[in-house]
Amino acid sequence: MKKLNLADVTQYVEENIGIFHQKRIERLNKLKLKTVLKKKNPYLFKAKHLLTASEIIQGITDAFISSNEETIFGDWLEGLAIFINHKVYGGWKSGIPNIDLEFDKDNIRYIVNIKSGPNWGNSSQISKMKSDFKTAQRTLRTSNSNIVVIPINGCCYGVENKPDKGDYFKYCGQDFWEFISGNKELYIEIIEPLGHKSKERNEEFLNSYSNMLNKFTSEFIKDFCDESGQIEWTKISNRSAFIFIFFTLTIYYSKIYSVFPDNKVTIKTFLTQNLLLFDFTSFFMYVDSLNKLFWQTQHLSLLSYKI
Repeated sequence: MKKLNLADVTQYVEENIGIFHQKRIERLNKLKLKTVLKKKNPYLFKAKHLLTASEIIQGITDAFISSNEETIFGDWLEGLAIFINHKVYGGWKSGIPNIDLEFDKDNIRYIVNIKSGPNWGNSSQISKMKSDFKTAQRTLRTSNSNIVVIPINGCCYGVENKPDKGDYFKYCGQDFWEFISGNKELYIEIIEPLGHKSKERNEEFLNSYSNMLNKFTSEFIKDFCDESGQIEWTKISNRSAFIFIFFTLTIYYSKIYSVFPDNKVTIKTFLTQNLLLFDFTSFFMYVDSLNKLFWQTQHLSLLSYKI
């Protein structure tokens, strides 16, 4: 174990924090209004009595951007954690699937899955992580049957009062940074370097953010407001319904044209033209006809739906 030199951490942050800010701006510039709208419940907008396009746009985009930024920054912090651990314990980026970090300490091999915060997954995702840990343990013991392997779920922020989870340990926030560095105060000490040139970067981001709000507001007014400027809520609701239906049909699309190869172009044209116009009467009539034909040939209903 080597003592961590905070100057190395500061240098790493100053050289690499720009990656985080650049990805923020790139994601923002690529964002589309339809992408944001399909992630949010239109009935919530109405329930909150939002009456202007700008209120709706800023509300949904802020929530969407916040979620994306947490993911981007979580990935960046993972790199910082691996860098710090390498300096202290000689750790390395693992080559085992779904394991982020490996290092040896006191004759124990630690395998670490790094997450941004403590509430990162549901029960199925946690089960998947536990399965990945067991696979990694078997992989490592193939070459060394005597190796002691301890799985760790490390979270860059938060608190976990019961770290022993039976199959693995979960360390969050200060405990995690101390675990990978041996420095109890690192959790506080890395805050100052993270602010490197943040003011300049945020000014660039805010410029792109303002442009995006103006663009989305203009698009929203054009697509979802009547001539008087009143929001047409039925159109927003139809948009949400369309997105659900479109992705449902996507699952069955290959089955459809494998049975009806001559109708492949017709079906694709219908999906890309009629559905985009929210012509749901034609949509359900068309699906019903496909259902009947599909049932006759394959004895399988294409799509069950309720209007």
